[in-house]
Amino acid sequence: MHQVVLGLGGNMGDRLSLLDKASKLLVQKMNLEKASSIYHTAAWGGNSQGAYLNQVLVLNTSMKAEECLNFIQQIEKQLGRKREVKWGDRTMDIDILYFDNEIINTERLKVPHPQMTLRNFVLVPLVEVLPDYIHPEFGKSSVELMQACEDKLKVKAWQEG
Repeated sequence: MHQVVLGLGGNMGDRLSLLDKASKLLVQKMNLEKASSIYHTAAWGGNSQGAYLNQVLVLNTSMKAEECLNFIQQIEKQLGRKREVKWGDRTMDIDILYFDNEIINTERLKVPHPQMTLRNFVLVPLVEVLPDYIHPEFGKSSVELMQACEDKLKVKAWQEG
């Protein structure tokens, strides 16, 4: 079995329902180990308008990394994801943050996720579920990565209503 850490988020449609649907689809082929709280975050990257809901899941799977990528991209598509604008609005984005302790650098897949250390909307929920996990390239824990992150966008726990 492999441990895969996924970052989920979206800012279009019924964001909470889409996160729930994504989780349910993921656990059809993976075993959920931990789920962070859901966080409300400002758009990152300058190309999207609405605020996001984000979450980090820790799962176990028998799939290899590329199979896992194919599976999560099918889920994104099933939930209405259209890849039109980089860092643009989306119904669902699922990123592989970590896959075991592997460093993967192929044309299709880069793990650990190359932008994760720059994004509080990833690091805050990651610290909640894996505070002491050591980034295989940088040798720093999730807490240390968050403390060093220069992202100033607010990330707050989601409260309905």
